[in-house]
Amino acid sequence: MTEAADARYMALAVSLGRRGQGNAWPNPAVGCVIVHEGRIVGRGWTAPGGRPHAEPQALAQAGALARGATAYVTLEPCAHHGQTPPCAQTLIDAGVARVVVAIEDNDPRVAGRGLAQMRAAGIQVDTGVLAAEAAQDLAGFRLARGQGRPWVTLKLASSFDGRIATATGESQWITGPEARRAVHAMRVSHDAVMVGAGTARADDPSLTVRGMGNVRQPVRVVVSRRLDLPLSSTLAQTAGDVPLWLCHGPDADAPLAEAWDGIGAKRLECALAGGQLDPASVLQALAQAGLTRVFCEGGGALAASLLSAGLVDELVGFTAGAVIGAEGRPAVGVMGVERLASAPRFDLVETRAVGGDILHRWQRKVA
Repeated sequence: MTEAADARYMALAVSLGRRGQGNAWPNPAVGCVIVHEGRIVGRGWTAPGGRPHAEPQALAQAGALARGATAYVTLEPCAHHGQTPPCAQTLIDAGVARVVVAIEDNDPRVAGRGLAQMRAAGIQVDTGVLAAEAAQDLAGFRLARGQGRPWVTLKLASSFDGRIATATGESQWITGPEARRAVHAMRVSHDAVMVGAGTARADDPSLTVRGMGNVRQPVRVVVSRRLDLPLSSTLAQTAGDVPLWLCHGPDADAPLAEAWDGIGAKRLECALAGGQLDPASVLQALAQAGLTRVFCEGGGALAASLLSAGLVDELVGFTAGAVIGAEGRPAVGVMGVERLASAPRFDLVETRAVGGDILHRWQRKVA
């Protein structure tokens, strides 16, 4: 294969892997393409819930044509026995002649073992094709394995002057229907949607994906130190239908904890820092529970705590052509930034019009 052909087939594998984002956790959303004599004979991506993996699905499509073929995989095939056999051995057994891998797996159970296993079996293994693209898509899984926390996207929909509500709390709707639909599409590609207790109380949100067809709903996460959320809320009333996880402190009210348990919510006890829930502890608990990609929709206090702790990987802003004024509620709470040099900085990735609003997307600035 030429370098151009390798890049073309890997680009397809990357696009297939994206179909699993938001569905595959706790496993990575991997894409795989099998090519035999210049013809695509198998395609696969990680199934909902994390299995089957991408490789066995693509190999099943290829059938006998997998023998002597080239497999393009966005992440190093696993080498450990879990609920399914290791994908490296499955590729070996299928008689694949060459495997092209975008990036290695930093999971300690794999970490090069899959590559070594295939090479030992006589398979030609090449790595690094579209590595940057694959690493971006798999950043949540890699963070969960390497740093014990998920990827965090912070979404803020605000007026031109950075307000998310009027002084009276009115916020529906600052941005238009096109922007709101775009947000639902973003929710689909994340494992969970997260808000703070203040937002949950003020807005009574459902935090579900709507208007996107029959999709797997993301986990709904509310960060509430004392669990002081209305049991009559939409979240509470639907806790038995769509997963609802509550991150709380060790001092949460015991009767409230029992009540939330009774309606089907999952509780994650987290540590305190400075009298508030420690955002690092919250993310660690979510990663330990299997989440790799979290879509945070505020409010201001939670956004400020995540930004101050350096735990936001991507900022997504929807800015409307409305001006509310200083009395309105700010998109981000108090951060105590006194010098510009200490303010969190992000690099611009994308900007475009969405209906009558502006979408701007930023990622953590790399020094």
